[in-house]
Amino acid sequence: MSPLLFVAAALSGGAGAVLRYVVDRAVARAAGTRFPWGIVVVNVSGSFALGLVTTALPDALVLIGAGLLGGYTTFSTAMLDSVTLWRNGGRRASALHAVGMLLLGLLAAGLGLALGAAL
Repeated sequence: MSPLLFVAAALSGGAGAVLRYVVDRAVARAAGTRFPWGIVVVNVSGSFALGLVTTALPDALVLIGAGLLGGYTTFSTAMLDSVTLWRNGGRRASALHAVGMLLLGLLAAGLGLALGAAL
């Protein structure tokens, strides 16, 4: 990887992190904070976008996939949200969040791959 591509990927990762924060906060304002809908939206939309980029724009995978979408999506926050729900007595919500995030992410990535291949 060239130094210029490395810097560009790092900068796009920073942009992805800012975008994650903006989307998470916007969804939380609209849907409330009892359930981490913002991170669900971020991770599912990021899974779809990565699937799409992987097949439709493979030359942009480092910048968009590893950089922007790597900074945008967040497995660690999703898992922390599941543990927090569990600790706060939301056992069913915790399980729904963890399993739902996995299933929705897989579905979204599959749809993105299919759409990208069709383009």
